[in-house]
Amino acid sequence: MSGDQSGAARTDAVRALEAEFGELVGQFRRIITENANRISPGMLPGAYKVFTTIVRRGPVTQSALAEHLLVDKGQLSRTVRELEQLGLVQRTPDPSDGRASLLSPTEEGLARLETARAPQENALASSLEEWSVDEIRSLTRLLHALSAGTPPTTPATDR
Repeated sequence: MSGDQSGAARTDAVRALEAEFGELVGQFRRIITENANRISPGMLPGAYKVFTTIVRRGPVTQSALAEHLLVDKGQLSRTVRELEQLGLVQRTPDPSDGRASLLSPTEEGLARLETARAPQENALASSLEEWSVDEIRSLTRLLHALSAGTPPTTPATDR
């Protein structure tokens, strides 16, 4: 490794990256809290996460949802009841298992989610407006490698 690849320079670079991720996580948490409140004043971010997961993965059983979210089944059951009471999700019988039911978003829930997300709908596109397509693809490639825990690959265009 060269001098820039080891030692203090590498540690500083990793810490700077960690700090930037911290900033992004903070921004993301603010957006989640704002969206949750737009859907239903006082809705907790955790309930918003459960709801949006049902939207993305539904119809889904409560057991599969608990496994995916890695949450306590009792807490999830209370959250799902709250979402049902708010008219955001509905249960239907699971045709493959008569003992279970499937959770899916209601039309009202989908409409409220779309309204809640509208203020940030173009935020990422706006933030990246001055970036080239290659820079966006490079960031995507690097983030994918980081989340997968693998070294980044060199794009075919650079080879």
